[in-house]
Formats: sequence, C-alpha cells, structure tokens
Amino acid sequence: MKEIILLTICILINAIGLAQEIDTAKLNVYFSQLTSNNKFMGSIAMYKDDKVYYNKQFGFSEVSNQALPNKETKYRIGSISKTFTAVLIFKAIEEHKLSLTESIDSFFPTIENADKITIAHLLQHRSGVHSFTDDKKTYLSYYTQAKTEMEMLEIISAYDSDFEPDTQAAYSNSNYLLLSYILEKKYSKTFAQILEEKLCKPLGLEDTYFSKTMSSELNEAYSYQFDERWKALPQTHGTIGLGAGSIVSTPADLMKFSVALFGGEFLPAKHVKNMTSIKDRFGMGLFQSIYFDLISYGHNGGLDNFVSMFRYFPKERIGFAVTANGLDYDFNLIETVVVKSLLNQHYDIPIFTVYKPDAKELNQYIGTYSSNSYPVTIQVVKKKKQLVLLVANNAPMPLEAFAKGKFKFDPAAMVFEFIPNNNEMLVKQGGKTSALKRE
Repeated sequence: MKEIILLTICILINAIGLAQEIDTAKLNVYFSQLTSNNKFMGSIAMYKDDKVYYNKQFGFSEVSNQALPNKETKYRIGSISKTFTAVLIFKAIEEHKLSLTESIDSFFPTIENADKITIAHLLQHRSGVHSFTDDKKTYLSYYTQAKTEMEMLEIISAYDSDFEPDTQAAYSNSNYLLLSYILEKKYSKTFAQILEEKLCKPLGLEDTYFSKTMSSELNEAYSYQFDERWKALPQTHGTIGLGAGSIVSTPADLMKFSVALFGGEFLPAKHVKNMTSIKDRFGMGLFQSIYFDLISYGHNGGLDNFVSMFRYFPKERIGFAVTANGLDYDFNLIETVVVKSLLNQHYDIPIFTVYKPDAKELNQYIGTYSSNSYPVTIQVVKKKKQLVLLVANNAPMPLEAFAKGKFKFDPAAMVFEFIPNNNEMLVKQGGKTSALKRE
C-alpha cells in the first residue's frame, strides 16, 4: 500500500502549490474536531515570521474539575528534556568543566565499560548502557517512587552492556540520567538549580523547569488515558528521569528555546553543529526530520500519557511544538497536519462519524474503477461486511464508512465517494478530487 500512498501524495502536493495565507481558523477546527471526539487534549505553538503566530490550547488540564488550560499551562515534555540536558552539557564544556572525549569512569565506576564510555557516547546514544526503562516489569514496580542517585545507579549498573561503546547506537534513557548526575557533580547543585540558572533564566523560559510531580495549583496539567472517558494516570516521579524526561514546559517556551539555540544566542555554532551531526540516526540531544525536502531538528517525548514533539527548521526559521496530556489518536497524523499548516500545504479535517452499511448497499459499489487521468486502476471488493480496495502490487486498503456511499482510508488521508447510478467513484485527497469510472 505504501507505493500508492506515496505516489498519490506526491502528485497532489505538486499540483496544489502554496496557500497565500496560513489558515489558523482551519487549524482551530482541526484540533476542535479531535478534542470533541476525545482524541486529543493539549497545546500547540507555531513559529514563523519571527514570532509565535499560533498558540492554542484544547481539552482540559484537569478533567475532574473541568479546568481549561491556558498559554501558561505546563506539560511534561518527556524525552524533549534530553535536548535541554544536552545544551547544559555543552554549556559545561564551554565553561571548561567537561570535554566530549573524557570517560565516565571517574563518575560511575560501577557502570560496565565506564572507562571506554565518553560524554559524547552518552550524548549520542553510543554508550551501550542499557536503558533502565526497557525492563518494563521492573520499571513499573518503582516508577512512581522517589529515587536517589545511588538507587538509580544500582539499577542501571545491574544490567549488562548492550554493546561495546561506539560500535553502534541504541536509544537509552540511562545515558541522559547519567549526564544529569554528571552536571550535578560538576556544578555541586541539583539538576533543577542548574537548569534554572544556566538555561531557563538566561533565556527567559518562565514556564520551563524540573518537576517531581504535577500540580494543578501550579497550572500544571495531568495526563489522561481514554477508556470510555478520560482517566487520570499515575505520575512518574521526577527523580526517576531528571534530565532524561522530567522537565515541564509549554509549546511557546519550546519555540523560544529553539530560536535561541539555532539562532546562536546561547551556544557557539560549533556546539550546535555537534548537536545536529547525525550518526546512525542520532544527533546529540536532537533528531533530524525532513518534510518536503526541508530539514528540521527536534525531539519527541512521552511520559505517562503526556506526548510531545518540537521541530525547528533553521534555514527557514520556522517551527512548531505540540504538548498533549491526553491522546487517543495517531500522533504522527497530528504531526503531518501541523507541518502542512506551517508549510502552507493542504490537509483535511478528520471524520469520526461512524456509519454501518448493510451488505446489500455494499454490493452496489463493487467493481473495477479507472481513469485516464488517475495513475492506478482500483478494484473494489467486499470482505465480510467491509469494502476493500485492491491495487496491483500493493497491500489491501480496508475502508471505513462514515456516511451512505462515503468511505475513508485514514493512513493516506483519502476519502472515497461512490455514485452507483453513474458507475462512478470519486477519490478525494489533498484537496483534489479525481473521478474514476467503473469498467
């Protein structure tokens, strides 16, 4: 199925061009549609033309009290914390407290291969240190409890190394927890103090800080999982992750942070270059993402049911950040819509209406459809009580009905409308409609 999706999307993108103005009203409708169908709660900020031009919140920060979030509502940003920690490490390097090449054996002699593991290896996930969160059963037995450095080091040291340092790469939360402890040792301060004094205060990030637990009294959101209704989840204690995942922030602060980082306001260019140098998919505290041939850098985060992402396009000087405290939807689809809005591309408002056609109704849509102007021939078949589209050399596309004669295929953002009296099928995607005739 991947081939037809990519082919069709490429055709439509080339055809529609760019909109004259960014449609923030449509973006409101999009997120309102998600929220009203219990798919999303959270906050979004988009940066363009040297300012945050979109900053909206949806859903509740606390469901039980129906508390509405505002622009200052804080969300846990999970692993986006690693980008902040990486910046703090480079700040320490700039202050001659650390170097990328020094080993960690003087800090953590109980860690396997500590004499071979360097600061750079930790930053770029090339250490081989096993991620303590991968041991799900054990992790879930203590994640809500406060832990000391000694206790967490005992947990991490008990695991065998996943590989020899610098021979490969594997994402590990342990790497950035160790970096947090290194910062504390070098500055003789807590991670919270270092974050505030060395990064947040200089950059004016008033809504970004380390948090042990979330509190509605501090205008901090709680995380929720949807199971017939939004249900609050237990909180991971901040001491478990420190700079690996325990920072809270807002999308607007994440954009301010991005602009300062890539604008050279905080770190010299040589350090930013290290952060954005990708090896085996990993930078140092950053990942690279490419959209429509435009290069961005950022990170994703997930903790409890907080989900977040930020991206910044240095060349175009644009970016976005999304923080969610409730999600029952594909976050990748939200990412796609936000990117398309930012880049003035077409996107569709999702349809959540459920319609159940009977077998007789489905029978009238079966057949083979084609058009001289459409790149593929589509065969429509019925499997049990569902229509399925078949295209040569591609996986079947099961359709979901949302109205009489109307179906959708969400993975490709496609809508199909059947007009049996005319032996016609309309294919809608990316703002373009193609009419196919039944053979």
